[in-house]
Amino acid sequence: MTALDELDKRILQTLQLDASLSNQELAQRVHASPPTCLRRVHRLRKEGVIAKQVAILSPEKVGAGLTAIVEITLDHQATEHQIAFEQLMLKEIAVQQCYRVSPGPDFVVIIQVADMAAYHALAHRLFATQSNVRNVRSFFSISRSKFETQVVLA
Repeated sequence: MTALDELDKRILQTLQLDASLSNQELAQRVHASPPTCLRRVHRLRKEGVIAKQVAILSPEKVGAGLTAIVEITLDHQATEHQIAFEQLMLKEIAVQQCYRVSPGPDFVVIIQVADMAAYHALAHRLFATQSNVRNVRSFFSISRSKFETQVVLA
């Protein structure tokens, strides 16, 4: 874990709300000089604290309005089988998140696709054709009341 001082935390909290800020704007908001702010952001990126900066899209506005939360249970849970499943999930762009969980299913996967037909095709390709997938239980979002990407800094 990287040690973060109060300035680091202010920078990270501000960037989590708006990563498109210029260095000058960021420095003003966190009450630091632009050179200090720039050095800090570079260090936080280099240390992996800032994993990446992205634009978060509205799924409905880009034709990906169906969210599926899927529980997957594998037939064989040995480490190599779990890693193989994770590798399969990493290759699929529609899989937004993949969690190895306990207890219950082996994995919970969040999928974003256009519609039920797209989900069915993806589920067939990712789950039905895999010999090690024993059980798939899918839940479909009917509304999303909250979606945040912020991490609370202690």
